[in-house]
Amino acid sequence: MADKTIIKNGIVLTLDKKVGNFHQADVLIEGTKIAAVSPNLTVEGAQVIDASEMIVMPGFVDTHRHVWEGILRNIGTDVPLEGEASHLSFILNTLAPVYRPEDAYVGNLVGLYGAIDAGITTILDWSHIQATREHGDAVIKALQESGMRAAFAYGYPWWKNPDENQDKWIREIAKQYFSSKDQLLTLAIAPPGPEFTPFDVAKAQWTLAREIGARITVHVGVGTSGKLGKLAEMGKAGLLKDDTTYIHCTTLSADEIRMIADTGGTVSLSAPVEMMMGHGMPPTQRFLDRGLRPSLSIDVETNVPNDMFTQMRSVISLQHALLFDKKLAGEANVPAPLTTRDLLEFATIEGAHANGLADKTGTLTPGKEADVIMLRTDEPNILPVNDPIGAVVWGMDTSNVDSVFVSGKALKRSGQLLNVDLDKIRNMAYQSRDYVVAQSGFKLPEI
Repeated sequence: MADKTIIKNGIVLTLDKKVGNFHQADVLIEGTKIAAVSPNLTVEGAQVIDASEMIVMPGFVDTHRHVWEGILRNIGTDVPLEGEASHLSFILNTLAPVYRPEDAYVGNLVGLYGAIDAGITTILDWSHIQATREHGDAVIKALQESGMRAAFAYGYPWWKNPDENQDKWIREIAKQYFSSKDQLLTLAIAPPGPEFTPFDVAKAQWTLAREIGARITVHVGVGTSGKLGKLAEMGKAGLLKDDTTYIHCTTLSADEIRMIADTGGTVSLSAPVEMMMGHGMPPTQRFLDRGLRPSLSIDVETNVPNDMFTQMRSVISLQHALLFDKKLAGEANVPAPLTTRDLLEFATIEGAHANGLADKTGTLTPGKEADVIMLRTDEPNILPVNDPIGAVVWGMDTSNVDSVFVSGKALKRSGQLLNVDLDKIRNMAYQSRDYVVAQSGFKLPEI
């Protein structure tokens, strides 16, 4: 008989309209899956977890993060938008080239444990640090050790032209680590994108991804390069499909936005990064107008915090501000403002769709994997809770994340990560950071 756990008497937000939300209910986990959601569940022999001062909901889903940059947190908060000192220059062209496989491993561990601590149960690791095959092995090792549900998105290094070994490594990694889809890790391919590489190269990379059955995740519409119409060229060639997630999309044309929506693509927005790094205005409304609801992602911890609370508040605040500006300018037929439920769905089920995992996670639906978080409602930053969804989106932060379960396994309980030697991780992080900084010649910001 499968192990059984009942999370009892919580405010339960399933985010599944058919199941509903509850001011008080129980969630039954059997083995790795959600078995039932209902008030007053009783199961003989089940472990009971008291959630009477908690909100119980699906774990957050991050659809695009360069996790290897974990040891470079907040290193680029005040960088110029352009020039030799820009993010692209010093992160991808100065620091990344000196990364050893062990640095990628440590960077990933730091980022992944930070994500778990913040209530993120699924992540797409946009891993453009694959200078060697060993870098790929190291990153996957960290993903496996973390216990997270993750899509490993194999990315080509941006500081040099891909060599002939890259496609060979991708095929080897796909065979070695991803022969089964019934596991916590899935495979994606992260090509640079058509505006950053010649059409024939982009086409070949997308074709390889589809040949090995991997989803595609790609940066498009970034800054001035996004205005060149390169995604439209891919669309006219029939390369845009529903297996692709498009990141940022800030400066795409109306036709390119339409192509993404019409071909069933998904979208990942990183609003704080898009606003602070000069990518362009986050295109939330442009996609909503086409009936496409975005997912959310952290992108780079070099510049922004690692949590979904920040992402949700950034997106809803900006969309409301832009709508109010239209009203103040006397415009008619202004779109409806986003609701807190919308944002919670962007951070959960829409993320699951974008990662190709909506059948496994994103809602507390019986039969899905038990990716569950418990958020404290008795803390001084949030009590008393009057609107649970509003409380999560507008009032909570990472301090409210009490417990995290992935596939029924507890990774965090009572506010503490489980089975993680934080002292060891901390020492590894500083040693690796010091090596990368020293070898690259980069100077840490002065204070």
